[in-house]
This record gives sequence, C-alpha cells and structure tokens, in this order.
Amino acid sequence: MNERLLAKTFVELADNLVADFDLIDFLRLLTDRCVGMLGASAAGVLLADRDGELRVMAASDEQVRLLELFQLQNDEGPCLDCFRTGAPVCVPDLRTETAHWPRFAVQARLHGFGAVQALPMRLRDEVVGALNLFRSAPGPFDPVGTPIAQAMADVATISLLQQWSTQRNTVLNEQLQAALNSRVLIEQAKGKLAERHDIDMEQAFTALRRYARAHNRRLSDVARALIDDSEPLAGLAS
Repeated sequence: MNERLLAKTFVELADNLVADFDLIDFLRLLTDRCVGMLGASAAGVLLADRDGELRVMAASDEQVRLLELFQLQNDEGPCLDCFRTGAPVCVPDLRTETAHWPRFAVQARLHGFGAVQALPMRLRDEVVGALNLFRSAPGPFDPVGTPIAQAMADVATISLLQQWSTQRNTVLNEQLQAALNSRVLIEQAKGKLAERHDIDMEQAFTALRRYARAHNRRLSDVARALIDDSEPLAGLAS
C-alpha cells in the first residue's frame, strides 16, 4: 500500500473547511481511493436525505452506480442493512446470499461482482450513510484494508458533520438537497457529453471532473453550463 497516498487521502478527507466545498467531488474522492488503494473493484457511497431515505451520492464507475440504484429501488442489499443497523456487513461470496437478498445477489453477479462489504458512515450513534466496497471475485476481504476503509469512512463522516454543524438541521437539509440536485445535473451532463462525443458515461464523468478541477470550478456549475450551452467549455472532452 502506498503510505504517502494513504496519508494524503486522510488529509484530503479532513480538509473540508473551504468555501467552495463540493460534496459530490469529496465523496467521489472517497470511492476512488478505496478502489485505488484497498483492492476494491468498485465503491459507492449512499447518504440519507432529510426524510432518512438513502440516495446514491457517489460511485467509482457506472456499473456500481446502477447496482446501488437497483439496491434502493428493490429495498434490499448490504448497504441498506448496514445503514439500518449501523454495523458493517461483509459478504465474501454473494452466491451464498440468494435467500437473504434474492434480487440484489443475482443483480450484483450480473454486474460482475462476487463479494461486497458495506461500512457505516457513522459518528457515535448517528449514521448518515454507508460506504460499499465491491470485489469482482469471491473471497475474503483484506483484514488490513477493511479497518483502513472504515477509518476513511469515519473521517469522511466527521468532515460532513462538521460541514453541517452550524444551524444543523437547516444546513443538513440544504446541503443534501443541493447535492441531490447537483447529482441530477451531473447525470444529465454525462449523458449529453457521452452522446455528443461518442464516449461512455464513466469517460464523460472523468472529463467533467477533470475540467472542473483544472478550472477550479464546481462540478455542478460545469454540468449546468454544458446542459445550457451557455459557455464553450473548450477542451472539455479532449
């Protein structure tokens, strides 16, 4: 494991005290680092909205985003169990879970995943969401990587709760609603960019994110400009 990258990741996950804090980009960083450092094939983050309903907020690729949506639509899966109990859920072999999650287990394997673990995003008794890690092949999860992933989820949770600490309920609702609205804009922009340049959805997201970071802009602002055709956005898909 790259210790320098690990240390850098914890710093980035804790560095939330900025005026232009971008929740979507922050959570995508969490999923990307879980894949890049911990041997996961894919990762996703779900957060609870103002009504306590889980929403897909970040995914390392399009396949896991669709699977997370399937999980929510069918009200079954490891992330839901993890969120409801506040405890980790680890399944080294999804073939053994057809009785527990009959639809999710089948769908996960169809998406190319053989194992999953869900880790709570929790501070003390407050659970705000869950981090899902998927592996392509069945088998036990790394006993070293799992506590690191939980620590990353914990640091991310603390950062989120710090963001929402002032006028807590109002800020929480507004931030989550704004993030959900941003998620919709970004998905629309991904579709438009993918169709326009004949690329897949993951390549489209990468292009949007790269452009936003290169120009020090929020992902949602770049997405809105693309949807509205209000700016040229030169070099966006290059």
